[in-house]
Amino acid sequence: MTPSPRILMPQVPVLVAGLRGSVLLEPDGECLRLSPAQAAQRARGDMPLVCHGPSVAARLRIESFERYDILELFAFVRPARFCLPTPRGVAEALGLVAPLDPEDEAETLRVACRRLLEDLSAGLAVASARRVAEVRGLAWMMARGGWSWGAPVLAALGVEGEGGRGVAAIRVWERLPEWSESAPEPPAGSLPVAPAEARARLALMLGEGAEQRSGQADYASAVSQAFLPRDEAGDPHLVLAEAGTGTGKTLGYIAPASLWAERNGAPVWISTHTRNLQRQLDVELDRLYPDPAEKARKVVIRKGRENYVCLLNYEEFALRDNARAAIAVGLVARWVGATRDGDMVGGDFPGWLVDLLGRGPTLGLTDRRGECVFSACFHYRKCFIERAVRRARKADIVVANHALVMIQAALGGLDDGAVPTRLVFDEGHHVFDVADSAFSLHLTGQEGAEMRRWLLGPEGDGGRSRARGLYRRAEDLVGGSEEAALALDQALAAARLLPGPGWVQRLAVEEPQGPAEKFLAQVRRQVMARSEAPDSPYSLETPTRPPVEGLAAAAIDLATALVGLEQPLQVLAKALAALLDDEAAELDSSTRSRIEGICRGIQRRVVMPLAGWKNMLATIATDPASLDAAPVVAAGEEGEAAPVYPDRYVDWLAVERFEGREIDIGLHRHWLDPSFPFARAVMAPAHGVVITSATLRDGSGEPEADWRAAERRTGGSHLPGPPLRAAVTSPFDYPASTRVLIVTDVRKDDMDQVAAAYRELFLAAGGGGLGLFTAISRLREVHRRIGGPLEDAGLPLLAQHVDAMDSATLVDIFRAEQESCLLGTDAMRDGVDVPGRSLRLIVFDRVPWPRPDILHRARRDCFGGRFYDDRITRLRLKQAFGRLVRRADDHGVFVLLDPMMPSRLFGAFPKGVVPERVGLAEAVRRTAAFLAPRG
Repeated sequence: MTPSPRILMPQVPVLVAGLRGSVLLEPDGECLRLSPAQAAQRARGDMPLVCHGPSVAARLRIESFERYDILELFAFVRPARFCLPTPRGVAEALGLVAPLDPEDEAETLRVACRRLLEDLSAGLAVASARRVAEVRGLAWMMARGGWSWGAPVLAALGVEGEGGRGVAAIRVWERLPEWSESAPEPPAGSLPVAPAEARARLALMLGEGAEQRSGQADYASAVSQAFLPRDEAGDPHLVLAEAGTGTGKTLGYIAPASLWAERNGAPVWISTHTRNLQRQLDVELDRLYPDPAEKARKVVIRKGRENYVCLLNYEEFALRDNARAAIAVGLVARWVGATRDGDMVGGDFPGWLVDLLGRGPTLGLTDRRGECVFSACFHYRKCFIERAVRRARKADIVVANHALVMIQAALGGLDDGAVPTRLVFDEGHHVFDVADSAFSLHLTGQEGAEMRRWLLGPEGDGGRSRARGLYRRAEDLVGGSEEAALALDQALAAARLLPGPGWVQRLAVEEPQGPAEKFLAQVRRQVMARSEAPDSPYSLETPTRPPVEGLAAAAIDLATALVGLEQPLQVLAKALAALLDDEAAELDSSTRSRIEGICRGIQRRVVMPLAGWKNMLATIATDPASLDAAPVVAAGEEGEAAPVYPDRYVDWLAVERFEGREIDIGLHRHWLDPSFPFARAVMAPAHGVVITSATLRDGSGEPEADWRAAERRTGGSHLPGPPLRAAVTSPFDYPASTRVLIVTDVRKDDMDQVAAAYRELFLAAGGGGLGLFTAISRLREVHRRIGGPLEDAGLPLLAQHVDAMDSATLVDIFRAEQESCLLGTDAMRDGVDVPGRSLRLIVFDRVPWPRPDILHRARRDCFGGRFYDDRITRLRLKQAFGRLVRRADDHGVFVLLDPMMPSRLFGAFPKGVVPERVGLAEAVRRTAAFLAPRG
């Protein structure tokens, strides 16, 4: 007879940790205020109930400790459900009263614990017998692995002794549905979308009685021009559309995009840069597809393979005999069984689970190294990635990110060879920087070691790694071809020329092995010799010329060795491709797909990078005078030769460091103008492209020059025809709703003064402050000084690079808790989309000038010198200011703690907003007065 479920509450204290003091709620109800030292002692000794153990440990400045973490229980009981990792967030997710102070938070955690256990127990009555057995089996396994929640969870599930035993419970992959193959989709049509039709679709989406914004309708009309039929190959209809905040551009481009997709039987790809905008798109598309089932068919969120859980990785991890991993295995199994699409990065996988369980048992389960065996995998028909690929073919709207679209274009197409014909790039001001990354080349130790791992699989780890080498992926396919088998053996032998395990340590003691490590040793020698501060804890870089003695010779040796790796791989790929023809009658579709995947992997993961590396090495080994006379040969599509010219690239050598420790060494190459390959590889093959943002143009005061600069940064100047320009101003009254203050009496190099300014401004605003920094070290110094005083005032302080949480989670907490403040680097500004009073103050520590590294100096010389610096800086300020007002009733203050802010940068702010130079005391007074609650 199965025991009755019962609620077994852990008899432990509840701990809520602060920077200056903590609250401990004893099991008998007594509530104590503890000093940091006392709280640390109780944390280590009492196994308390906490919320987000890593952040509690960070606040108490102790190592990880045994605990009951409410978030682990939440993840088990409510898998794939959103919850902020704070007591208030847990309360909101469970429908409890929001706590008002630390004492309330402690009591809330205890109530939440009981509620979750009760929910788990109540679920037994409505779940199927199989589902009950699965949940009990997972809980039993996790309890045997030492899960602190094991006894309470088993009691809630009515399990005693061995009654819940069931190893099959972890085999969650067996219970997932299979996808089915379908006939290829016909080519896209070319029927246009007229401006009036775009306006009509927009009105339909908004619904009757909705506020009519003429700017939004004008924007939809302009964007519709990207959905006209293309007249000339290589000359797409390009629309550059700047839409001020509040215009409603998201619905503005969804209107013509959805019409075109319906009319022409092909998807429109909408690309974003940030996770927040993807979420916003998901919500906005509910207007178009209110039926969830229809939306699931019509809309697909598509990401790179490295974002999705790999079921084979999970199976190998779950079946490994490792009791310590049982907790992670169980929690991930619960999520896999409940997830919408298997997306572990920005999907329904809680980001805080990575903090709790570590990257290995979570994000380490994705296919980050391109080791997929495709149809040879037992889980191929249930694979989340393959399912997303097939759904995207039939969707109307595919939501992707800039990096995926560009990288796939650079590699010659998507996973299935598809090339989208209609593209919308929202957050288009990021196109230049993402293209800079996507079309760059890096001959470094890490890249070489990664290639070696892809070819050889794990080395020297005792079989613990889940990695799969090329031999395992291709062995059964080459058995019938002596030529292919020999080529595979030769390639795997040649792969040992690449940096092997321990290469960083060997280079540190000047004991390199093989041609790649010997080349990297010479790179390191040159960087150290040419750097002004080689003992600095920061990364170092130096130009490639003039090379130190030995570098050119090492480059030649490595280039020669790379040929010995490339040639057998070409033979192998050719032999595998021949199977598609020779055995066409016998091969099933899954085997064909697998062969195509391996050939594509060889080309993309090895042959294409090798071609680029050989060109980079040739440039080092060649007399610079000869480079002006003849082009260097680089790899084009599928490896054929294509001329590239040295003056289009910037090369340099670097030693990368993290917190003073060397992590990578190598040779880097970036395009001088990355918008050129973006235009050639992404836009030219398309029929219509929209690039849109609230900050496409600079504010130099010369409108025509600002448009030309926008065309250059987005690649429009590299297309045959001119783009259509469209601009819709924001409906917000910025002069009335914002203030811009430049503080003149705070020394930006005195961190005591800078920290005091942040403290007083945040206190004056009553929270809702975002502090942006140009350097991580400055952020940490300010956090160390102001965290305690803000906590004393009831204003929680969150900080990137300090709190043990990922940036997206910190922003979610900041958005939800109006009194909190957040510190982040300048790069965080675009990830903060926080309407309402949760963000009412932005404080920038310094003018965000571009970093004067080798790459920037080359572009500065090419794109206008000081004017180029000003343009980048104005755009950064413009983007940061744009975070401040997201709705018509928002009010905010923007403060810059840099008296050297030049007036020529004032164009970053909207017309009518006049920056004022004031002292700190006056800035504090004005901030408090302007942000006082309005009646």
